[in-house]
Amino acid sequence: MSQLISRIRNFGRSPQGRRLIHTARRAASDPRRRTQTRGILGRLRRH
Repeated sequence: MSQLISRIRNFGRSPQGRRLIHTARRAASDPRRRTQTRGILGRLRRH
C-alpha cells in the first residue's frame, strides 16, 4: 500500500502531475463546473 502512495506522490511532483493538478484546481474554482459536479454527485448518490 505504501508503494502505491509513493507512486501517486511522485506523479504529483512530476511536470505532468503538476499540470493535471493545476487544471483540476482551475476547473474546481469555476462556479458552473461546481454546479455540474454537484448535480452529477447527487444523481450518483441516489442510485
